[in-house]
Amino acid sequence: MERKMLEVKFYDSVDDSLLKFAVIVSQSNGKWVFCKHKERDTYEVPGGHREAGESILETAKRELQEETGAIRFDMKPLCVYSVTGKTRVNDMGEESFGLLCYAEITEFATELHSEMEKIVLLDELPEEWTYPLIQPKLIEKYLQMKNTIDFRLRA
Repeated sequence: MERKMLEVKFYDSVDDSLLKFAVIVSQSNGKWVFCKHKERDTYEVPGGHREAGESILETAKRELQEETGAIRFDMKPLCVYSVTGKTRVNDMGEESFGLLCYAEITEFATELHSEMEKIVLLDELPEEWTYPLIQPKLIEKYLQMKNTIDFRLRA
C-alpha cells in the first residue's frame, strides 16, 4: 500500500523521456470506469507503465484496452502529473512522471485478459482506492479541466 507523504503535482508538459506511465480517467454512458485487481480488494483508475519503444499515447491506449477490455473509445491527453514519495512501484521516492488522459468508452470486450479481476461502472467514486493519495487527485484534476477546456472528443 501507499505510504504517507506523497506529493502530486501537475504540469502542462515535460520532456517525453520522463513519462514513465499513463493513467486514464474513464467513463462509459455517464458512469466512472474502475478496475479491480485480482490480488486486491480496492479499485483503481486504468493505467500502467510504458514499455520500450512505445509512445506514451500508445501506452495509454494499450493499458486501457488491457485493463478494461475497451474495444471502442475516444481518448484525450489532459496533462502531465508527477508523484514524489515512496510508493509500491517507486522504492526510491524520486519524482516520477505520467500522462493523465481521459477516455470515453463506448464498447467493452466480453472478457478481460489481464491482471484485473473485473471492471465496475459506478455512479459515484469508490471509497476503497488502491492509490488513495494519488488517484482521487487525478480525477479532481480531470473534473477541473473538463470545465475549462474544449472537451469534445473526436467522433
